[in-house]
This record gives sequence, structure tokens and C-alpha cells, in this order.
Amino acid sequence: MAVAFTFPGQGSQAVGMGKDLADGSPEARRVFEEVDEALGEKLSKLIWEGPEETLTLTANAQPALMAVSLAALRALESRGFSLKDKVSYVAGHSLGEYSALAASGFVSVADAARLLRIRGNAMQAAVPAGEGAMAAIIGLEQADVEAACAEAGHGSVCQIANDNGGGQLVISGAKAAVELAAKLCTEKGAKRALMLQVSAPFHSAMMTPAAEIMREALAGVAKAAPAVPVVSNVTVTPTSDPDEIARRLVQQVTGRVRWRETVEWFGRNGVTTLYEVGAGKVLSGLARRINRDIATAAIGTAAEVETALAALV
Repeated sequence: MAVAFTFPGQGSQAVGMGKDLADGSPEARRVFEEVDEALGEKLSKLIWEGPEETLTLTANAQPALMAVSLAALRALESRGFSLKDKVSYVAGHSLGEYSALAASGFVSVADAARLLRIRGNAMQAAVPAGEGAMAAIIGLEQADVEAACAEAGHGSVCQIANDNGGGQLVISGAKAAVELAAKLCTEKGAKRALMLQVSAPFHSAMMTPAAEIMREALAGVAKAAPAVPVVSNVTVTPTSDPDEIARRLVQQVTGRVRWRETVEWFGRNGVTTLYEVGAGKVLSGLARRINRDIATAAIGTAAEVETALAALV
């Protein structure tokens, strides 16, 4: 009867997220203050008041989502919850892996915020605007999507960036190649092939400059063994070794987010409940489509904290 905590990635952000947590818990509010101090700006004001288009920018959304996740966790912990005692594994979707690592003590909240700001800026700057693209492919086998990417690539980058489960794959790379691959996927029988409104081709080889920046950034922060093993996006295996975690985070910038396999791994290793800690319910929805035997619950609002406390403490 094991429990895992998962932490959402980009796309789960919404103006106003985490405000009730901060209003109801001094410990949760302190997380937002720590992030503001680390970044030297009032990110909390942007999180709670918008505008949405500014919050959605990669360099803002990434630390913002981490702040909400950690605020929810601190609200739980202030009421007697212990991550180490109650949770067997943590994992996060893309940037959410940083939230998971901060939650388990690998890095401080302040360093996680700074790393995510660096990551967001580096990912944005790695490819000139308009040269990269991403597309969601719905209802097509992975082998067919990989074949379409190979056919469309012809020397250009075109690869699977996210395996989200439930028949949803995301491809990423050079704009023309991704557009062609999306067309080929439709011809191969995909239910939908939807170009995504993103600012860069994330989790592709085109992000290599950002990976090098993150290698340097991670080398410069204090790291500790996490209190709870972290299941990595790129390897789908748990580790508590700080150096190995840092290596995997560098690989993650250009590598595939293997979320379907992560949820399947949880199922094989005794996890019966997945809690999604932070904004939104995207990961809960994905988990239900991947493995219906695993129960899901969200911890992103003050009310959800109360419900979780009743089950966990």
C-alpha cells in the first residue's frame, strides 16, 4: 500500500494558484516569500494577479509551479505530515522533477527557484523563435510516431519529447520536420495531430545549449541525498545519489519525458495511490488513463490539503 507524490509540469499554471494555501498557512506563504527573495522579484504577485500571458512565459511558469507545489507540501507538513515516513517515491513531469527534488531535500526551495529560472531562460534562448515546434499526436502507436519522425527528419531534429500515456505522445524538433511528421502521423491513422502553442522545441536535441547551461548551474548548488527516492523522467528508475540525479537532470533537457512508463513503474512497485501535489489535475488524469488500479488525488488547494491530511496523517 505504497504512496507516491507527483509534481506537475508546464501547462498546469493558472492565475491565482496557491493563493488560498498562502492565506491559510504561514509555512505555505513562506515558500512564496523564499522564491520572491531568491529571484529578486515579486513572482508571487504575478502568480496571484497575472497577467496570464506573463505567467505563462517559460521562465516564470517553471519557478511559479514549483512554488505552488512546495507551498502545498509545507501546508501538509505544518500539520504533522512527514514525506519521509508516508511516501515511498516522488516524481515530477519535466520541471516538476525539480519540485519533487526540492520536496525531498535534494536542493533548497531558493536554489530550485533559481535553477528553474535559469532553465526556463536557457530553454527559451537555445533556439531562435520560429525555428522549432512541438505537436501532440493522439491515438497512434509509438512505433508509428517514431517512424514518422524518422521519415520527416532527413537530417533535421524530430523526436518524441513526451510519452504522456493514454495514447498521447508529443513530438519536438525543427519546425518544418515536426509539421511534416504531424501530417504523416495523421496519414498513419492518428486520431489527432495538433501543433502546440509553445515557444521552443523542448525535450529535443535542439535544447543541447540549454543542457550545457544546466550542467554548470547544477554544479554550483548545494545538493543532498533526497529523503525519498526520485523516479527520473529519463531513466524511469529511482535514485537517491545526488551526483546521479544531477546527471539525469542534464539529460532531461534534451531527453524524453517517460511519464507513461513512470506510472507503469509505480504500479509494478506497489504504489496504490498517486497524489498530484501542486496546481491542476493534469497528472491525475494521465495516471487514470495509464493504470486504473492506482487511485489518484490532488493536493493543490487548502481544501485538498485537509482531505489529504485525513488520509495520510
